[in-house]
Amino acid sequence: MKQFILYGTVGCHLCEDAEALLAPLLNEQCEIECIDISDDDQLLDRYGELIPVLRRVGDGAELNWPFASEKTRDFLFE
Repeated sequence: MKQFILYGTVGCHLCEDAEALLAPLLNEQCEIECIDISDDDQLLDRYGELIPVLRRVGDGAELNWPFASEKTRDFLFE
């Protein structure tokens, strides 16, 4: 199973948009964990201006917002 992390914050409208965009692309082969960066100073420093950010756990590759659906699909399933 491919694992991903979606970095964001609670109440971020872009993060909500990212979750909505990702939802129909997910299947039983992908798992996405949402992490609120506001609880971690290091994550906040790293991603504060960039969220939402989708990170592929296997190789650490990251996809920054805005997520174009074709680019996101390729990122999830390559």
